[in-house]
Amino acid sequence: MISTLDRYILRSLLVNYLIALGVMISLYIVLDLFFNMDEFTEDHRTVGQVAMGIASYYGANLFKYFGQLSGVITVVAGMLTLGRLRRLNEMTAMLASGVSLYRVTVPVIAFGIATTAAWFVNTEWIIPSLAHQLARRHDDPLGERTYEVWFLNDRDGALLSARQFLPSTGEMRDMLVLIRNEKGDITQVIEAGQATWESQPGLPRGGRWKLERGLQRQQVTRGPGAIGPQVELADSYPRYYLSDLTPRDIQMRQSSQWLRYLSSTQLADLVGLGLPDAQHVAQIRHERFATPMVNVLMLLLGIPFLLRRMAGNLISDAGKCLVACGLCFVVSVVGQNLSPAGLPALPGWIPIILFTPVAVVLLDRIRT
Repeated sequence: MISTLDRYILRSLLVNYLIALGVMISLYIVLDLFFNMDEFTEDHRTVGQVAMGIASYYGANLFKYFGQLSGVITVVAGMLTLGRLRRLNEMTAMLASGVSLYRVTVPVIAFGIATTAAWFVNTEWIIPSLAHQLARRHDDPLGERTYEVWFLNDRDGALLSARQFLPSTGEMRDMLVLIRNEKGDITQVIEAGQATWESQPGLPRGGRWKLERGLQRQQVTRGPGAIGPQVELADSYPRYYLSDLTPRDIQMRQSSQWLRYLSSTQLADLVGLGLPDAQHVAQIRHERFATPMVNVLMLLLGIPFLLRRMAGNLISDAGKCLVACGLCFVVSVVGQNLSPAGLPALPGWIPIILFTPVAVVLLDRIRT
């Protein structure tokens, strides 16, 4: 049952969390805009076009920034809340009334778990739905630039390429598809002067590519009694090409970080496709499970520095809290950029392995 004390602490946590959320994400955007403003203003765009591009780019990236900073924001909110309780001597009043300091941590930890659940919803549902927008670059915030597409893995081992891809219209020009057998040999080639995505709800990916000037060449094996070559090429002129690559998928794969924009279910679907970066997929899947634990772990690392029975230097304790949590966050970020051969699980779990014993010792040393 939620007590009056719990409601009081949770209310303070929520206010501080919203303040920290606004300040930290705003600072992130300002710094990113400061270093990339020249890219937004390329191609002699007007002031209105630049403003629209900035709003569109950062409007989608807000959810990405939240995913990156969620754990830190929760730690800052918890630090501000506990620091205020201590500065106003409210912890002394709680102890005098018989409330344990460990009891004070219950709403803080519960709030941390709730914000971790918000991170999970953001990562598993919101970010995958915005993945094609998150893949945009600073110099193309509205997705107007054309790209070359080179040998993207498609269904049944096919490789899809195009000389030009237009994200704004979902069109490909000079499309080429190489269809391979189980051994990797090319058995069919599909070419088209232009391909346009056409929605068809009954199809597996909800649509297909409509081909203009389509040409399909396929190897045909002749009967054993035929005279001449046993294998010959047969031409046909298809109007459509069924593909697992939608315009959003192609645009998303232009980004080197596209795998991190996928949900856990989508990552699991990629495991069986034999991708060349299968280890990277496995590493991201492990990070997806480890990151919520790291977010809660950072909160557990910071709490002991601010929960004290005796008065002390609040600024010094807050600094120690930031150092301990900051080290855990840095190790987590560095681990995500490591790719040890044969050990895809290790990078995501390094901060948990290193800092869980530290958190246990610090929590045990709380005097209450």
